Amino acid sequence: MQSSPSEPPIGQRLQQSFYDRPTATVARELIGMLLLHRLHAVTNAAVTNAAAIDPDNSPWLGGRIVETEAYLAERDLASHSSRGLTPSNRSMFQAAGTFYVYPIHAKHCLNAVTEANGVGAAVLIRAIEPLWGLSWMQTRRGQQDPLKLTRGPAMLAQALAITRDDDGRCLVTDPDLGIFSNQQTKPPTVKRTVRIGVSKSKSRLLRFVDQHSKYLSRPFSKRR
Repeated sequence: MQSSPSEPPIGQRLQQSFYDRPTATVARELIGMLLLHRLHAVTNAAVTNAAAIDPDNSPWLGGRIVETEAYLAERDLASHSSRGLTPSNRSMFQAAGTFYVYPIHAKHCLNAVTEANGVGAAVLIRAIEPLWGLSWMQTRRGQQDPLKLTRGPAMLAQALAITRDDDGRCLVTDPDLGIFSNQQTKPPTVKRTVRIGVSKSKSRLLRFVDQHSKYLSRPFSKRR
C-alpha cells in the first residue's frame, strides 16, 4: 500500500477521548488498530541508511496491532507507576495519548498512556502485523521473515525506529506518529490472558490478543 507523506495510509487518527478511558478497555480496543511511524532523515537518527530517505516521500512504518497489555495505576505491582512518579516514568503520568517509551536491556518498549493526567496507567503494545515499510523494518531488524519482525515489544520498537528519544511524543497530535482506525478488515477475535514476563501481579488477565494472528509474541493458549 502506498501513502502520501502528509497523510496516514488509512483510517482516522484515534483522539484523546479514546485513550482517556479505563486502561483495560483501551488495551482491548487497540487490537486491530493501526500503529504508524513516519521516518525523516533529519529528525530520526535511529534509521539505518537515513540519508537514503526521500524527504518529499518519507516512508511510513507500521501495521495492525495484534497484542497489548494493560498496566494499571492501582493494585498493579507490575506497573511502572506502582513506585510513584520518577524522572524515568514521568511520561506515564501525562495526558492520555502520550507516547511512553522505556528502555529494557538496551532495547525499548512502547506504550500508549491512558486515563486522566496524573493517574499513571498505560498500554504496552507488544506486537503488530507488519504492513507498511517492510523493507525498512527488515533492514533495521536484520531479519527477512515478516513473522519475526515485530512479534515482541523490543523487536517492534527496533523495527519501527522507536527509541527513548521518542518518549513523551503525542499520539494524538504528532504528524509522524499515531494510532489509526482500521477500515479494511473485519473486527478481530480478541481474547485475554495473563501478561508475559512479569514477576508481580502475575495472575491478572490483562494481556489482549487477536486470537487468530500469526504475529503474536507468544501464541494464545486457553490454558493461560
